[in-house]
Amino acid sequence: MKTTIFPLDDNTPKYKQIYEKFKSFIEQGDLQANEPLPSIRQLADSLRVSRNTTLQAYEQLVAEGYIRVENRKGYFVNEIEPRFFQNAPRSAQQKQAEPVPPVRIDFRADVVDQSHFPLQTWRRISNRILTRKDCFRYGDPLGEWCLREQIAAYLLQARGVRTDPQSIIIGSSTQQMLVYLGHILRDEFESIIVEDPGYDGAREAFQFHRFAIETVPVYETGADLSQLDQMTSRLIYVTPSHHSPLGVSMPIQQRQMLIHWANKQEGYIIEDDYDSEFRYTQQPFPALASIDSARVIYLGNFSKSFLPGIRLSYMVLPQPLLDRYKNYYQRFESTTSILSQLTMAAFMEAGEWNRHIKRMRLVYKRKMQQLVSALRHHLGQHISIIGEQSGLYILVKADLNRSEEWLIQQALLHGVKVYPTSIYFIKNRTDKPMIKLGFSNLSCEDIQLGVKLLQQAWL
Repeated sequence: MKTTIFPLDDNTPKYKQIYEKFKSFIEQGDLQANEPLPSIRQLADSLRVSRNTTLQAYEQLVAEGYIRVENRKGYFVNEIEPRFFQNAPRSAQQKQAEPVPPVRIDFRADVVDQSHFPLQTWRRISNRILTRKDCFRYGDPLGEWCLREQIAAYLLQARGVRTDPQSIIIGSSTQQMLVYLGHILRDEFESIIVEDPGYDGAREAFQFHRFAIETVPVYETGADLSQLDQMTSRLIYVTPSHHSPLGVSMPIQQRQMLIHWANKQEGYIIEDDYDSEFRYTQQPFPALASIDSARVIYLGNFSKSFLPGIRLSYMVLPQPLLDRYKNYYQRFESTTSILSQLTMAAFMEAGEWNRHIKRMRLVYKRKMQQLVSALRHHLGQHISIIGEQSGLYILVKADLNRSEEWLIQQALLHGVKVYPTSIYFIKNRTDKPMIKLGFSNLSCEDIQLGVKLLQQAWL
């Protein structure tokens, strides 16, 4: 059972839902004795949860004897006597796991186009960096100065954000940066406002520090900030340039409203600008931090636009929070590779970063158009498409009187992997199921085939 996917809700801890699901699989005979389970990484990727969540579920199953871990091999099902589960339907006890066809097309969103990656250039610069003495040391805990300089210049040129390199912190991922950020904020703030729906990884980072969560609803037309002044929180996390996952952008009026609110509350706005480079109908919008950097914590990364495996993210902190961050973390080692930092700094200094972004904007625009066209041709009036103006994925709202789980499972039976959106919602549920389709690492031929297979699966 190397691939498994099922919906998770927000009413019960996710590790508990995963534990209950696998426990049921084993008790009902869907998983047989000695059958291997997906790895921690595979299961986390399939369900779009953190590895800690899947590890916690597996550890509970190990503790109760349902599964075992074999050194260097993974997790395996233990033998369970069926007489202890006589209340289960007989057919369920005897049922064998149905073979799942291999995945032919994976509409995963958190990958990049491998065929257009500047491999030769990156390798050449990386090899040159390896000859320098300064790469044979531990890195600056706050990030390498040369990269912080390049990021500061880029943010001014591309996002309108004026900042000093000393205000920039380099880390390994947006979620990791949010965990660190939560640590320096929790003494002053007890709660935070998040978007609903919104990025679940950010929500998990805030819940890790036990922040109380308030929500602002976001719709296909935009966010509803009308109740902001009635909320108790003085912190808010937003994705204003390209909302995750609905793809809408925040107009200037709402951006100004947020700035006024933060100044009035003496609070902060956490702006996650995770993929603003890829806007296909207009130029990328200026960042919220370009209006007023004193009350905005700006987050950016190189994962979506360049390479996830490079593990490079950054945040720009207002001075009071920067001082607090240094007090906490000045003596901690950097969480990201000094080689990656030095290579990216040289890559940007040579102008290769800007060339890469311009090239990939055209590549991804063509793929977006191909996907939208194919969906309208093959699925037509049965779906509506959300978020085609920007980003590396779209949402498909299905008017098929079917559940999200059914759509995902039927697609998988036809060799296509698609992804849920229910994980992003808290209370503001959608009236019809929405499926997330990424296209960044698919060729135009893959996109056409994938949509044809979805037509066979769903219609």
